[in-house]
Amino acid sequence: MSGKIGFAIHPNTAPRLSQDIIKRYAALPTGNIADSMGRFRAMDAEIKPIWSGMRMAGQAVTVMTRPGDNLMVHKALEVASPGDIIVVDTTGGYRSAVFGELMASVAKGAKLGGIVVDGCVRDAAELEEIGFPTFAKTVAATACDKDGPGEINTAISCGAVAVLPGDVIVGDDDGVVVIPIGMAMEVLEASEAKARQEEQRLADIAAGKLFTPDINKTLRDKGVI
Repeated sequence: MSGKIGFAIHPNTAPRLSQDIIKRYAALPTGNIADSMGRFRAMDAEIKPIWSGMRMAGQAVTVMTRPGDNLMVHKALEVASPGDIIVVDTTGGYRSAVFGELMASVAKGAKLGGIVVDGCVRDAAELEEIGFPTFAKTVAATACDKDGPGEINTAISCGAVAVLPGDVIVGDDDGVVVIPIGMAMEVLEASEAKARQEEQRLADIAAGKLFTPDINKTLRDKGVI
């Protein structure tokens, strides 16, 4: 650790996943992934993409800030590796933006995979023009201090979900899901199986098989029909 408790940069010791695994995650809807985890580990619905149509997948570099400060978010852009997702816990800072146009330009230049902020970002139009995947709770015009304290690569909460350094983060128009690094392959395989099931169901619907017996079976089991 570099620093002290509350004001530190921790090493990210999580295993690195192959680009093939990350690409497979990027091809999956977040809904399939959440379903494969018992419908858990999907961030609060208020954590939304800044514009529609964006997708991201990568491993987490976590940041904890104090409200109204983004010193450690700036440093995280430098600490992160290409493809990583910056995940920020502002500890309730919902009035000051910790990320905007200039930082997005840096992040894109560093080939990072995206950012998730449980708090505010700004420069929404410019972020869309830059095209850097950005998910946040809200947008605000007010900027931050750069004094600290804060921590990088520590356990955080973002969107009411626990996030550890190295966890897999996937985002799309439906929101953001967090896959614990130790479950990455298990969840990936289950999510791909779920996606194949839905593809088959869509093919059945297109062929005229509109209804399945599942709903009526449940109603019979419950004594409704």
